[in-house]
Amino acid sequence: MIWYHYFSLAALLVCIIVMLIRFIHLIKMGNPKDLSQKKGNIFQSEVYSYTIAMMPNKKESAYLHIFSFTAGVLFHIATLLSFVLFVLFFFIAPQAMLWNIRWILSLIILIGAFSGFALFIKRMLVKKMRNLSNLDDYLSNFLTTFFQMCTILYLLLGNVVAPLYYIVLGILCLYMPIGKLKHVLYFFAARYHLGFFYGWRGSWP
Repeated sequence: MIWYHYFSLAALLVCIIVMLIRFIHLIKMGNPKDLSQKKGNIFQSEVYSYTIAMMPNKKESAYLHIFSFTAGVLFHIATLLSFVLFVLFFFIAPQAMLWNIRWILSLIILIGAFSGFALFIKRMLVKKMRNLSNLDDYLSNFLTTFFQMCTILYLLLGNVVAPLYYIVLGILCLYMPIGKLKHVLYFFAARYHLGFFYGWRGSWP
């Protein structure tokens, strides 16, 4: 391995350690304390919280912004795929993958990256969103979208862009635990708490 490989692995290790510490802290906090009488099924509510309740028609206002909701889903799919490929690249070089597979993966990620860029522009242009946004919102979107684009370049061009790819990935991993990107962990905790609350009170599903 070359130095930028070690840099990306070290950054990933730091990210995992910090996120693991946060996860342990969440576990230690335990379940929410609800003093009301239990009326529902918490397990069914948890399943509902992670599935049906995530649909736009079940959210407070997502159904009113279906294009933004869809763009967000595509953006997250591309991000997950990019990280899966990062792990895969340590076992198989992009050049060793079939050309058609590389193009299909690149197209999927490109759609997600375009969606992320569209959300970035919307955040800047729409006054209500701009007033609610801070530097972290822009940095998180930019770094993730840039990482996706670097993944595409690495898939298609190989070692020519390897230093850029691994450096950007390392920066993203170091930023993740301190920025809003740490919601990759807190998302699951938040959905669990919602499921527990509404399940306990018999509101969900």
